[in-house]
Amino acid sequence: MPAQPSLTLQRRINAKPAKIYAAWTEPSQIVKWMHPNNNDVIHAEMDVRVGGRFRIIMRTPEGEEHDVSGVFQEVVPDEKLVYTWAWRSTPERESLVTFMLRGEHGGERTLLTLKHEQFADEAARDDHEGGWNHVLDELSRQFA
Repeated sequence: MPAQPSLTLQRRINAKPAKIYAAWTEPSQIVKWMHPNNNDVIHAEMDVRVGGRFRIIMRTPEGEEHDVSGVFQEVVPDEKLVYTWAWRSTPERESLVTFMLRGEHGGERTLLTLKHEQFADEAARDDHEGGWNHVLDELSRQFA
């Protein structure tokens, strides 16, 4: 059986890992910058601990809502998160996200690596790749 599709994206961001971690895990910050494909986050909840859940609801410019949630499997503050990822519309297509931060230049800059794996198919991977690239660009702009 062929391996399930995955993607890995990286960004260097002009902020300390702790600031990026907070932006990624605090609902009040997520709503400010997470706008994949011009969607708005209208609801975000995060229980950032192993076994804790997250949920994010996004609304498209046309008013359609998309609801994604998952469970944190690994939590290393300011360094790493591993969590499941499933859309409410397709809960059987659960995938896995690994978010890693590594300080550079004395900790003033951060290399962010996002790996999303176990996609059901290449189309799902390609859809997510566009959304994640947009999200990471928005996050980078927050700290530009």
